[in-house]
Amino acid sequence: MDDNTGTAQISRRKLLRGGSALLLAGAPVSAALGQGEAALSGLDQRSFTIHAGWALVSDAAMETELKRDAQLLIRNGRIEAVRDRPFLEQLPHLDLSRDLVLPGFISGHTHCCSATPTRGIIEGGRSYARPLELVERLSDDEMDALTALNLAELIRSGCTTQVEMSLSLRQAESYVRVAERLGARGYPGGMIPAIDRLFPIWFRQSDDVLAAAEPGTLAEIERNLAFARRNMNRDGGLIRPMMSPHACDTQTPATLKAIAAAARELGTGVHIHLSQGARETATVRRMHGITPTQWLESLGVLQAGPVFGAHMSGLDWAVDAAILRRHGVVYAHCPSAGGAGGDTQPLPEALGADLAINVGIDTHSNDYVENLKLSVLYGQARHELLKRYTDIAPIAAPSIETMLDAATRVPARALGRDDLGVLRAGAQADLVSVDVTGMLGGSGALPPEPLSNLLYANGRMVRTVMTAGRLQVEQGRFIAADSARIVDAGGAVVQKIWRQLQDEGWFA
Repeated sequence: MDDNTGTAQISRRKLLRGGSALLLAGAPVSAALGQGEAALSGLDQRSFTIHAGWALVSDAAMETELKRDAQLLIRNGRIEAVRDRPFLEQLPHLDLSRDLVLPGFISGHTHCCSATPTRGIIEGGRSYARPLELVERLSDDEMDALTALNLAELIRSGCTTQVEMSLSLRQAESYVRVAERLGARGYPGGMIPAIDRLFPIWFRQSDDVLAAAEPGTLAEIERNLAFARRNMNRDGGLIRPMMSPHACDTQTPATLKAIAAAARELGTGVHIHLSQGARETATVRRMHGITPTQWLESLGVLQAGPVFGAHMSGLDWAVDAAILRRHGVVYAHCPSAGGAGGDTQPLPEALGADLAINVGIDTHSNDYVENLKLSVLYGQARHELLKRYTDIAPIAAPSIETMLDAATRVPARALGRDDLGVLRAGAQADLVSVDVTGMLGGSGALPPEPLSNLLYANGRMVRTVMTAGRLQVEQGRFIAADSARIVDAGGAVVQKIWRQLQDEGWFA
């Protein structure tokens, strides 16, 4: 015990119910999810304190401030108090005095089952279509193994909340099963049309294909609505499904109206790829005479609750920006969407247009800290190139402060959650700590401007993650389940997909 504070300095082992469980080789992935340290499901004593070297805290007006040596009191999954002096109660204590403590990151665009099969094999210009088709052929157990690996990576890098567009309803069901076991907070929905129907509709030669697909898409909407009703507020409110249409060029007026009606019923909004490229915008203009953004507004989709729109590389900035601002649509900016070294996306334009912006994951990379960093670096590089031209939309350069806000407060506000994306009394205890003192990311001592150290960081420098007060990463170790078993089980599934690709000559 520290005589000055009266706070008991005890190990996390004593906070949790027992130690880690050994897993038998060959056991199914469900065993790894259910018997690891995280199956201990949080703190044995529901009240504990945290000492942060630096913490990005918010006041009642939701204004943020960096506080040195901040003290947080957590009770029953929420932050009860934040102050600059120790609490006198003798409570379990987490010493994060060498870390920067931040609100848990929120990704406004994930495809959680699909990153690892494509990582490292699409960067030379190959299409990701065939690997994603093969994911849908997996058994439920194999799909859960793949989902678990990807979701574990997201949590490991500090992403506590995912706005999740699973590539099918089966993958959305897998996400819910795994998220419940790992303690993630999610807004899942199956992509409509799902991956097994998508590509013939998306890359059609005739619009007759789209018209013929309409009954099947309407049936998918009903199945996804039933999924959302069944799972709404599951796991104590951590799971809140939403509707997830693929994009405007794979929808008809009837399907988008049905999606808007479903979203209004659920109250959780719409998650869509929006003008993700020039081809989508051109297709919608050819068919309907207006941009995808204008079309969504005309059909009531943008009025149906929060809207997260990914990519937006094909926006007409002169037309669309005002509409997006009017409805508070969130631009989910995904800097690694095309894989490492992919094209930059219109972040400077979105900043210049004063849009609500989020840092999203998409696919391929699940490292949230890395994507946060890339959003700044890629965005600044794009801004330097664009500012040489005078005939473009207003632009602005991103900063780490701006993009950190885009990772936390902005998406939380869009979701209608004033208890997420902030460290303040009354908020959910969703938080992440990053080591800003160690090798490569730090300088051996607590820095004077710790947010800048995030530009030298990656997910491996995340030291602590918790969602609703449940520890998922501790001292840089993923403890929400048996991590080795998750990696082995997910790797076996990825190898199966790669073998099929090899047999098909895909790598040639």
